[in-house]
Amino acid sequence: MSKFSQLIWRLVLLFLLGGTTQGLYSANQYAENFEIQYFSTHKLLTVTNPWRGSGELSFQYALVPKGGKVPKFPKEVRVIRTPVERIIITATVYLGPIRTLDLYDQLVGIAYLDFTNDPEVHARVESGMLKQVQGGAALEIESILQLQPDLILTSITGEGVYDDHPKLERANLPAVLTAGYMESHPLARSEWIKVIAALVDKEAEADVFFNRVAKDYEAFTAMTQSLKNKPTVFSNAPYAGVWHIPGGASYNARAFADAGADYLWADNDSSGGVPLDFEVILHEAADADVWLNPGAYRTRASLLALDSRFTGFRAFREGMIFNNSLRVNEYGGNDIWERGINHPEEVLADLIKVFHPDLLPDHEFIYYEQLK
Repeated sequence: MSKFSQLIWRLVLLFLLGGTTQGLYSANQYAENFEIQYFSTHKLLTVTNPWRGSGELSFQYALVPKGGKVPKFPKEVRVIRTPVERIIITATVYLGPIRTLDLYDQLVGIAYLDFTNDPEVHARVESGMLKQVQGGAALEIESILQLQPDLILTSITGEGVYDDHPKLERANLPAVLTAGYMESHPLARSEWIKVIAALVDKEAEADVFFNRVAKDYEAFTAMTQSLKNKPTVFSNAPYAGVWHIPGGASYNARAFADAGADYLWADNDSSGGVPLDFEVILHEAADADVWLNPGAYRTRASLLALDSRFTGFRAFREGMIFNNSLRVNEYGGNDIWERGINHPEEVLADLIKVFHPDLLPDHEFIYYEQLK
């Protein structure tokens, strides 16, 4: 079915269901793990694939306008009154949409402040306008209850001991589960701004923003796809004795390919991290052209202090090591996980500058830096 036919069919469905053409603004272009359906009385948000191995499990949320009558829903559908006015976030990844949609005044609570880059958030915490809702490694449910949120944005790994969502559900708090981190395309992760926009009735603004980002990303990708000479690349660094490389179906692998690189593990079918021994990495990547994202290390000396065997990599010897650490602040918060998730076109431009500097001669790095 053509895109035009899909549009006509969607219009017909919306009319038959008593819906509104507002739903047309939220048709997904890249994201696979959410769907928003529009009806005359509510919006229905469905979140799928919430964690690796979750199978066919899904979560549904009925977004019902404040003051409107709540239709009868199945018991598993959680009702969220919109537009939400008091938001708590449990991860810094939500700050990109918060900034883009100008939702700082609605933000009342945040977890994991130490991982946050956004200076406006830190200023609001210092002034008392924004509260921390985390004690140690766990959320403080009592603090959350006191803030009286009408939305808590969270995600889940499937490892019960580490997940906040079950605790929030047991406390009957208005938690909405997101699965943006499970998307394998950079634009798909960015498109999750539409979910937050639906909760605050700002779909039009989100669509304008995302369409611009997608257009720029696609234009950058078009610059690299016909290139014959593509540098080989590997990524990450050992942590606690294990080197996890991005799977070939992962978000990072897609970004490397779109930037015109030959990722050495592109044939791996995993969408997550793949643990490999150092010797395996060295055997495969000894002559690779570029080494990316070596953890928290920002100098070659600090990297070498971790393991002297790094000199076996040609990329190390020739100084072709680049890390996405340029926008790390004094708290350790990295803006690539905030603004960068929202702006994958900027990250892609950085990567093209790494792999094919002649294609973007005037581009200055936004997130990446070369290790000296």
